[in-house]
Amino acid sequence: MYSLVSAPVLGFDLTRLSGGSATADVMLRALRLQTGDLSLLAERLPDESVRGPLWVEVESAARRMPSLKNVSKDDPAGSLALVERAPIGSVDALLTCLRYDVMSWTWQGTGRDAQQSEAAAAATALLCDAAVASYLREVLDADSRRRLGAGWVAAMRKLPVGAPIDLGPHHYAVSALLERLRSLRSSDLTRLNASAEDARRNTGGWSPAVHSASWAAYLSDRVRTAAAAQMLLVQAVDTASIPLADRAGGVWNMLSGAVQALVVRDLLDTSTAHRLLAPVVAALGPAWLG
Repeated sequence: MYSLVSAPVLGFDLTRLSGGSATADVMLRALRLQTGDLSLLAERLPDESVRGPLWVEVESAARRMPSLKNVSKDDPAGSLALVERAPIGSVDALLTCLRYDVMSWTWQGTGRDAQQSEAAAAATALLCDAAVASYLREVLDADSRRRLGAGWVAAMRKLPVGAPIDLGPHHYAVSALLERLRSLRSSDLTRLNASAEDARRNTGGWSPAVHSASWAAYLSDRVRTAAAAQMLLVQAVDTASIPLADRAGGVWNMLSGAVQALVVRDLLDTSTAHRLLAPVVAALGPAWLG
């Protein structure tokens, strides 16, 4: 359900979770890790005697996450609130994405013979601890969250700053849109909602356009670039304090599609680029487009 290719889906869930921005931050740092960082991360991984009980708590907390399985026809208001909050994916899907997509470069061999070095495996485990601590913020007690994330926080103080986040050949346009969102005004939000509502009424061509943009990212080896842009979008939407109902009601999908299009703008045909970018241009003006 979660993968770097389908980062907009992960972003949609994170933008509706109270710990979503923190999870996005873990993902962004993980996407920039290099070989030399692994041993430093591995050194901060707690012993199994510490992690074991914490992951029992994680398993229990994961079962308390909002789920569409609990939608009730007898409670329309409660069901609507649940639909707005319930993630599409799961903790297991997040862990799979981290281990086999984000950290794919640390695996040697293929299939069942694939394996990580001891340092890479420990670094990946520390990354997973930090990610679930924030992903499950709503249902995991504060002490467990703190202990799960402690090793990662300590490691981040020691890690080099690392390379800048790669936003690809259209870096300035992506950055300009994100900055525009961070300084969003109430009048801008009104126009965003109106544009999202119009997009919902005229959905034709949107899904194929998003698919085309995702496929272009894959073919051009910009999957990690596109995923990083989506995680930055999660944080920008949070900074803008866009209400949860608006995020779930169409604003996230509209913004996410525009970001995906910007990352591969040079590879998209005119109609596809227009379908994904025009709603946001209509709401926020064209200045950020460059």
